[in-house]
Amino acid sequence: MKYSLILLSFLFFACGGDYLPKPKGYNRIDLPAASYQPLPDSLPYFFEYSNHSRLLRDSSWITERYWINLHYPDMGATIQITYKPVTDSIIREYLSDSYKLTSQHNVKAYAIEESILELPSGLYASFTELEGEVPTQAQFHVTDIDSTDHFLRGALYFRTATKNDSLAPVIDYLKLDMIHLLTTLKWR
Repeated sequence: MKYSLILLSFLFFACGGDYLPKPKGYNRIDLPAASYQPLPDSLPYFFEYSNHSRLLRDSSWITERYWINLHYPDMGATIQITYKPVTDSIIREYLSDSYKLTSQHNVKAYAIEESILELPSGLYASFTELEGEVPTQAQFHVTDIDSTDHFLRGALYFRTATKNDSLAPVIDYLKLDMIHLLTTLKWR
């Protein structure tokens, strides 16, 4: 009885006072300075990729020979790179698939902006930026000028439940890495 009276008095006096909400917190994101290294010679394409990423073979069930992932372990992000040699008129199918994969995000994207980039190598790239709570925030595809030999596609993905507005600095950083990849791209 004595202990229950003491417990009751603690509960009674503990429930008073002014409550002040804590200020909203933000994740601290320290991004490294950009630095790059060349891709190995074993692939039919060349570009420079970030020293802060790890080059991995694609391990998905549909992988093909020259598919790779640029994994950023500190950022929980991956740029998936898929390459296909072009034969005859199959380029239309590859381009159609690329646009279909992008348009599947129309449900959650509130903006999709496509830019055509002329690369130093004379190639042209379609670079698409998506805004909203979408699984991929940036995608690109590149083919030869005459679309006869090569097709390369890339897409940025995160393995996190963090909202894209909180990831905005990381997304912008990785978009610049993707642009650097494109500006150094050459076919072998």
